[in-house]
Amino acid sequence: MRIGIIGGGSIGLLISYYLSFKHEVTVYTRTSNQKKKLLKEGVFLERSNNKDNISVNAKLYTEWSSGTEDLTVFCVKQYQLTEVIQNMNIGAGDHLLFLQNGMGHLKLLESLNIPNIYVGVIEHGAYRINNNTVSHTGIGIARIANFKGVENSFIRSFTLPLKDSFPFVVEENYMEMLLKKLVVNAVINPLTAILKTPNGKLIENPYYKQLFDSLFNEVNDILQLEAKNTYYQNLVDICKQTANNRSSMLKDIEENRKTEVDAILGYLIEVAAKKEIDAPIVNTYYHSIKGMEFEGEGK
Repeated sequence: MRIGIIGGGSIGLLISYYLSFKHEVTVYTRTSNQKKKLLKEGVFLERSNNKDNISVNAKLYTEWSSGTEDLTVFCVKQYQLTEVIQNMNIGAGDHLLFLQNGMGHLKLLESLNIPNIYVGVIEHGAYRINNNTVSHTGIGIARIANFKGVENSFIRSFTLPLKDSFPFVVEENYMEMLLKKLVVNAVINPLTAILKTPNGKLIENPYYKQLFDSLFNEVNDILQLEAKNTYYQNLVDICKQTANNRSSMLKDIEENRKTEVDAILGYLIEVAAKKEIDAPIVNTYYHSIKGMEFEGEGK
């Protein structure tokens, strides 16, 4: 299968590496420098003190055209998504997979007049070292679900060849899948960014754990989760599985980049307002992260 990967960040490089063993992959980048480096050297992946390499094709975003690939995977940040899509001439026959954090992008996906849209979440830990090197810092789960369309046969044709190298779990309910990831992102990301600590410390440090529990409880109140204990246990499990990882939001803050806090906590603030629910903790962390972004803009 021909796969187009839109975005050469940590997740884009990670899945490009693993998918290239079974599919024909083209990475679409924002800069010509990254394109040239990928064409010349391929993607390098570091994992457990090993470093491996695989060749990929590479083009600029502007070189993408409808129908070129069997599946196009969007790995850009949520706040970049609207601009990227506006600059692409997407056709009705395209199959699109979106791997963004949060749920703020669902309105955009609803507005697309495309029958075959899938959403997914990547629970692996990854860190981009340079334009063509990614460190696979934590083994997790990749999940995918139908957002529009019911072509399960297409999903199987994409995921089945990857069952041994980079398996995907096909979920029946996209909303439940995204809610689980939203809860994880809403608790782990802002806390680790503000406390400047790896994921595992949130449950190992008893004082951080109180902040962890308080934030989760307010997120639960906003979303009115039907299985609170299940979501909480999943959150704790993720912290344990990625104990040494530094969250994407923490890395964004450290490198003075814009975060995805609007798609995560900003989304929760909107939901809380519609339900007329007070959300003082979520608002506090949201404005703390936005303030840290503001301070980083001048550096």
